[in-house]
Amino acid sequence: MEKKFSVSLSKIIKELSLTVSYMPNNPDEIYIFSKDITRPGLELTGFLDFFDTSRIIIFGNTENSYLNRFSSEQRFHVINRLFEMKPPAIIVTRDIVPYAELMSAAEKCKIPVLRSSEPTSTVTATLVNLMNLELAPRVTRHGVLVEVYGEGLLLVGDSGVGKSETAIELVKRGHRLIADDAVEIRRVSNTQLIGSAPENIRHFIELRGIGIINARRIFGMGSVKLSEKIDMVINLEQWDNKKVYDRMGMNNEMTDILGNQIPIVTIPVKPGRNLAVIIEVAAMNNRQRKMGYNAARELFAALGLEYPEEDSGEVKTIDF
Repeated sequence: MEKKFSVSLSKIIKELSLTVSYMPNNPDEIYIFSKDITRPGLELTGFLDFFDTSRIIIFGNTENSYLNRFSSEQRFHVINRLFEMKPPAIIVTRDIVPYAELMSAAEKCKIPVLRSSEPTSTVTATLVNLMNLELAPRVTRHGVLVEVYGEGLLLVGDSGVGKSETAIELVKRGHRLIADDAVEIRRVSNTQLIGSAPENIRHFIELRGIGIINARRIFGMGSVKLSEKIDMVINLEQWDNKKVYDRMGMNNEMTDILGNQIPIVTIPVKPGRNLAVIIEVAAMNNRQRKMGYNAARELFAALGLEYPEEDSGEVKTIDF
């Protein structure tokens, strides 16, 4: 069974800069479990058969104008019937002053009332993005996450293979560190993964022989980042003379993380190899591939050879 996550109402208030008009309980103890929101339409007419009580309600100009056609008594009846369903909170946008009947129904049913000066569409988009991130399925993987030329690279491999040392070299070359040792990965959509560091180890990095350092304090604020999308996984492994490594870049290998397919390359490690430079080139090459350019395909065409296609047309999936 997939684990369910939640976000506190206090965090939503902080992130959206909302004003509290009525709060029956401590917002730190009010939790939201749904990524979706409700703009009540049919619900205001009394059709509540499919009303989702886990969603935050957003009131804008349309809802406010609809309620304006009712008398005070009717308005209270309509709103109270909605609030009796116990939604977690209501957000009134565009600095609209909530009707007295709305406030009375909220106090009666103990529903938090929040206000925003932003347009309804802006509040909706911001809230949905926040909820997608906070409630996303997630997993923690051992590795290092860095941003190189705008590409999020997840470095994985056995302990001691040189992931942290490579990350430090990349930071010195102007790239940014997101997480070392433990990377928290969230699936925010069917095509995008976001990686970040657990808050208690954020910006720290371990270097064997030296110890723990704070990358932000040593290299400056520009050397770190709170989160980054994961565009590619780079598997670092000790060089094995008996293993045949891809020399042309024709293999299209993928790894599965939380149901999303991410490109993965294996880079063998041995003395004398400049891993930072190799990873920089891997990042630029991955960006070119996403834009439709394949150097191996161009070379085959220049040599008058046919580029070999995979028989099944499917990518190979490997685990790490």
